[in-house]
Amino acid sequence: MSWEAEIEELRRREAFADELGGAEKVERQHFFGKLTVRERIAAIVDPASFHEIGKTAGVASYDEDGKLVALTPSNFLFGLARVDDRPVLVSGDDFTVRGGSADATLPQKRNTAEGMAFELKLPHVRLVDGMGGGGSVKTIETAGRTYIPQLSGWETVVNHLAVAPSVSLALGSVAGIGAARVATSHYSVIVRESAQMMIAGPALVEQAQLGDHGKEELGHADIHTSNGAIDDAVDTEEEAFARAKAFLSYLPSSIDETAPRTVTGDPTDRREEALLSAVPREPRRVYQMRKIVDSVFDGGSFFEIGCSWGKSIITGFARLDGYPVAVFAEDPYQYGGAWTADGCRKLIRLLDTASTFHLPVVHLEDCPGFLIGKESEENATIRYGSQALAALGQLTTPFACVVIRKAFGVAGAANNKPGYRSLRYAWPSGDWGSLPIEGGIEVAYKQDLADSDDPESLLEEIRDRLNRVRSPHRAAEFFEIEEIIDPRDTRPLLCEWVELAQRALTLGPSSFSYRP
Repeated sequence: MSWEAEIEELRRREAFADELGGAEKVERQHFFGKLTVRERIAAIVDPASFHEIGKTAGVASYDEDGKLVALTPSNFLFGLARVDDRPVLVSGDDFTVRGGSADATLPQKRNTAEGMAFELKLPHVRLVDGMGGGGSVKTIETAGRTYIPQLSGWETVVNHLAVAPSVSLALGSVAGIGAARVATSHYSVIVRESAQMMIAGPALVEQAQLGDHGKEELGHADIHTSNGAIDDAVDTEEEAFARAKAFLSYLPSSIDETAPRTVTGDPTDRREEALLSAVPREPRRVYQMRKIVDSVFDGGSFFEIGCSWGKSIITGFARLDGYPVAVFAEDPYQYGGAWTADGCRKLIRLLDTASTFHLPVVHLEDCPGFLIGKESEENATIRYGSQALAALGQLTTPFACVVIRKAFGVAGAANNKPGYRSLRYAWPSGDWGSLPIEGGIEVAYKQDLADSDDPESLLEEIRDRLNRVRSPHRAAEFFEIEEIIDPRDTRPLLCEWVELAQRALTLGPSSFSYRP
């Protein structure tokens, strides 16, 4: 006796699944510049590493004798694979079957995928291309009832954030719960011209009398990368896959491991001469902070995240002597580096990721304080700024700061982790206080200037007097800053610190869950 006939039927069912929504729908997918879900999975995982689970699930039709005639596969695929030889779970929507709508999928497949990633503590790569929610209005007729909305299995999606990395790629028209799946991840990417993300599509928006807007107006990449709903945008799906793989390379596979160290070949004792003159002597002159970042960390290792929003704070990952670290720095070209509401929101995401996955954090500081003014007040900057400082205080990993230039006000206090003895250096260009001298003299000496016969001369005299005690060396005399360093020594000192930081890491769950 043999089971060969049943195996043949299995292969036939698998062949139906390989056809996705049919040749015509596949061609349409390609016409709009998009890969199919199977092509996407093949492009992002290591060759021959994908083991699909639930491949033959779907809707079958049979003849009068009960023999299989056709099988329309579920439009959600998932399975185990490897990315850069590390295990992951990868899932994806099949837009060729009812546009990725839940009408054609099996909810238990998605819930199983999320649950398996959570229980096995695997990174989850989501390839999102469709609504992926509760179906359309047509579902009412086919089901014979309406239903009250519920997020079945959503707790698993949220809980996974606290145990293993998740990356979501918006690769088509993404709406409803599909959009929420993109946003509820540690890192998200959207393809500029072939993908959009919306709470609801144009038809629903128009029906709600909120205007006649196309998909691009509602959900173009430029909208959601400038408001922080999505981290980054790329021009092609291939670039999206590359960004996802790069992001994962800085993180451990789960919270029970340390992030992988790589061999960079960049000497730890490298001293960049250009750093000695990188900061202008004139306090109001700007300079390129990213050049300093590139000079200090391992060559080519800086992976910036969220460059299109919260622009006054630069955030991302980098490596020191091969060890991954989280990095943030102020950008003098954006509001002089002042902290904005959006910049603080972006910083919170970085610090929470670092705490969750045990990455030491480095701050290259040039912060004149919180952005001030009417718009800043309307944006609740102090609220988000306070949250950012709380996230820094809750940080569960070692922290080091190099004060490049300014450190003023409440935001400027982010040169240290509150309540801890963090490593802190300052360049000779360091300049700090409760208020910048340039903006505070008129306030501090208002009455003196009002009483003076020559306020302009008095103002200049006061400025000269204050500048004489402005040197960071004066603060070092009182041990208010631990060490003034030669800028060229920044990389060697941080490389020494990062090795010590590895010894202080505590693996396992963070003291608080990741906040999406």
